[in-house]
Amino acid sequence: MLVVDDDPTVAEVVTGYLDRAGYVVDRAGDGPAALARAAGHRPDLVVLDLMLPGMDGLEVCRRMRADSGPVPVIMLTARGDEDDRILGLEVGADDYVTKPFSPRELVLRVESVLRRTRPRADTGPLGAAGLTIDPAARRATKNGAELALTLREFDLLAFFLRHPGRAYGREDLMREVWGWDFGDLSTVTVHVRRLRGKVEDDPARPRLIQTVWGVGYRFDPSAAEPAGQEA
Repeated sequence: MLVVDDDPTVAEVVTGYLDRAGYVVDRAGDGPAALARAAGHRPDLVVLDLMLPGMDGLEVCRRMRADSGPVPVIMLTARGDEDDRILGLEVGADDYVTKPFSPRELVLRVESVLRRTRPRADTGPLGAAGLTIDPAARRATKNGAELALTLREFDLLAFFLRHPGRAYGREDLMREVWGWDFGDLSTVTVHVRRLRGKVEDDPARPRLIQTVWGVGYRFDPSAAEPAGQEA
C-alpha cells in the first residue's frame, strides 16, 4: 500500500493507522516519488493527497493508471472542494475522504475498497447486450473488446448485469456497490456517467443504463430505442 502526502504529520498518522490494521505501507511525499514507487512495486491501493506540490493528485492518478493499470485509489481532499472531489472521481479515483478526517474512517474505506477487489465466489461470468464480465479475472468486454474499467466502474457494471430491468436509487447503489450506508451521492452520479462513456454506443443518449427520473437508474439490456439522458 502507498500513502502519498506532502504533510509529514498526515502521512505519519495515516501510515501508523494502516500499519496497525495489518497493512504493509510505503510513503511518498510528492508525485514523481509516488510514480517511481508505484512503477517499482505495484501497490494494492494508493491513498493520494489531492494537493501535492508540483504535480497534483489528479495528474498523479492519471499517470499512475496509465503506467500501472487500474490501481485502487482513495483521494484525500479538502472539505468543501466539491469540484475537486468530482474531478478526482472523473480521473478514476475509487473513493475520497475529506480533510480533516478520522484515520479510523480512512481505514474502513481502505478495507471497503480492498474487499471489492476480491472476486465474488458466488458467481461466474455474466453477460448481456454485448457486455461480459468475469469477476474472477476482474475483466470486462464489450463486443469482444476489453474495457478499461476502474474498480468501482467494474463493480457497478457487475451489479447492473446481475439485476437487469430493476430501478435502483443512488442510495441503493451506494449501499450495494460501495458498501456505504451514507456518503456523497454525487459519487454514484459520476461513476454512472463514466460507465456510460465506456459501455454505451452514444453516452449522450444512453440505452443500457437509463435514468429513471425521481428514482435513479435502471439497466435495460433489451432496450431497442434510446431512453433517458445523462445525469
